[in-house]
Amino acid sequence: MRYLIRLTGDQHLAEDAVHETFVRLVERPPQHQQSRAWLFTVATNVVREHGRMTKRRRGLLDRAPVDALHSDGGRDPGELAESNDLRARVSEALAALSPRDRTALLMREEGFTHEEIARAVDTTTKSVGTIIARALRKLARELPHAGVTP
Repeated sequence: MRYLIRLTGDQHLAEDAVHETFVRLVERPPQHQQSRAWLFTVATNVVREHGRMTKRRRGLLDRAPVDALHSDGGRDPGELAESNDLRARVSEALAALSPRDRTALLMREEGFTHEEIARAVDTTTKSVGTIIARALRKLARELPHAGVTP
C-alpha cells in the first residue's frame, strides 16, 4: 500500500489498485514462489492500466461536443415525486397480473417478436396476440385500483 501511495500520490487510487491486485492474485496465482515481486509487478501494472484508461476518457471528453457534457438540469421535485408514485402504482397493477400476462406485456414493450414471446411464455405464436390483448384489458381494470386513470 505504501508503495502504491508513493507511486500514485492518491490514497484512493492506491487502495483500488491493492484491491484489484489481490483479486488477480486469487484468480490467477503466480506460478513461481516469488509472490512478493509478482504482487508489486501486478500492482504497478494495475496503476498503469488506470492511467491509460483515464487518458482515453479524457481524450473522448475533449472530442465530445460541449453541449453533450451538460445535463438537461434537474427535474422539479414535485414532478419527480409524482412520477415515482405513478411508477409504483403501475408496478402494483402489473404485479396483479399473472406471470404469463406480465411477461408477455413487458416483452412486447421491449420489442420482442410474437415468436420470442411465445417461447418465453410456453405457448404458440398464434395465441400471443390474444394473450397480450387480454393482459392489456386486465391491466386497464387494475390501474384504477392502483389510482391510475388508464
